[in-house]
Amino acid sequence: MRVVLLENIPGKGRAGEIKEVSTGFARNFLIPRGLAMVATPAVIKETEARLEKERREELVDRDRLVELAEQIEGKEVNLKARAGEGERLFGSITAADIAEELGRVIGSTVDKKKIDIERPLRQSGSHEVTVRLAGDIKPQITVIIEEDQE
Repeated sequence: MRVVLLENIPGKGRAGEIKEVSTGFARNFLIPRGLAMVATPAVIKETEARLEKERREELVDRDRLVELAEQIEGKEVNLKARAGEGERLFGSITAADIAEELGRVIGSTVDKKKIDIERPLRQSGSHEVTVRLAGDIKPQITVIIEEDQE
């Protein structure tokens, strides 16, 4: 039986592909769970139109991300924190702190999950941090942690 996959199915295919599967697999598993539809000409045409629309939207989003990466690249983010001996901080600077301050610097919100640090920063000084916007769009910023004099 020919079906159009509506979602990615490990071992079978990706969303939008037309696959030949066994009748039992299609009727008992794929179709009842909304993972596939029988491949009629109308369904195929509708699926192709939806996939084309998603590709266009993805290109627009990618252009927006490239533009944001150009704004972010090379920016310096200054944070203040209390420090003790050896420039070691009381507490730490997290990805959320960096994202909040970076958002203030560029005038746009940045998700804290996009800030790529292995663990929170616990030393004052300058740190290079990567912002993962997309697979290959990774601008670098400099995080400068200064000792708070309060």
